[in-house]
Amino acid sequence: MIGPCSEPWIHAGHGVHALACRPPQPQGPAVLLVHGFGASTDHWRYNIPALGERHEVHAVDLLGFGRSAKAEGLPYGGGLWRDQLVAYVRERIGRPTVLVGNSLGGFAALAAGVALGGEAAGVVLINAAGPFSDEQAEPSGWGAITKRTIGAALLRSPVLQRLLFENLRRPATIRRTLNQVYIDRTNVDEELVEAIRRPSLDPGAFGVFRTVFDIPRGQPLDELFAQLQVPLLLLWGIRDPWINAAGRRAAFQRHSPAATTEVVLDAGHCPHDEVPEQVNAALLEWLSSLPDA
Repeated sequence: MIGPCSEPWIHAGHGVHALACRPPQPQGPAVLLVHGFGASTDHWRYNIPALGERHEVHAVDLLGFGRSAKAEGLPYGGGLWRDQLVAYVRERIGRPTVLVGNSLGGFAALAAGVALGGEAAGVVLINAAGPFSDEQAEPSGWGAITKRTIGAALLRSPVLQRLLFENLRRPATIRRTLNQVYIDRTNVDEELVEAIRRPSLDPGAFGVFRTVFDIPRGQPLDELFAQLQVPLLLLWGIRDPWINAAGRRAAFQRHSPAATTEVVLDAGHCPHDEVPEQVNAALLEWLSSLPDA
């Protein structure tokens, strides 16, 4: 296998960091990996090599995260990231693609999979964020932590937001937070902490952080499921304390389309990094079952 290569891209006038891995004889559909809030392409460190043995694999940093642009005034949210992923599939991949997303990235991947229609080959949601129509949207991840800590009303203060941001990007805070959402903490290492900390030092990172209490925005999950035309795989780290995965499964089962496969793992919010061997095995098995594989 040829290792992943950095392939910078421009979307809507803004720089996007992207990785691509193309084996000599790729099998089945291409795969596009989409990270969650505060993460980046680095969070797929254990998945790209394994998936790239068989499949053409891409990963992108969503605008506002990782090494991608963090421009002031962009409408950060589900619509922006949906359009970014759709454009990437069309401009850089150009063939049927499975979109794989974790947390907030799952919400964006699902919306993009719906928008792509037949240009998508499938969608994989790994502990996906996002509300259903019949529930009050509550923030997950950093937003949930901060709301529980100091209350929503106080968070409108720019001074308090800045203090909170400075605290949350401290290595010790990042490690403590990761330890809350990884059941097996073996992979909560310096590489992972630094991968999350480094982008927070970029100009514009604070402006993106201030949107945390409003995202993801866009269509409710049930509306997106009703429009999805391709197979769906739900991967659950069932002990996820951020999104109450055990409770959310019932809502997903009610609304997800008939062509849905579920795999439940004994892991937290980021099973692709916590138990990558299990996630990679489940992904490869499911990918091999797709009609065009």
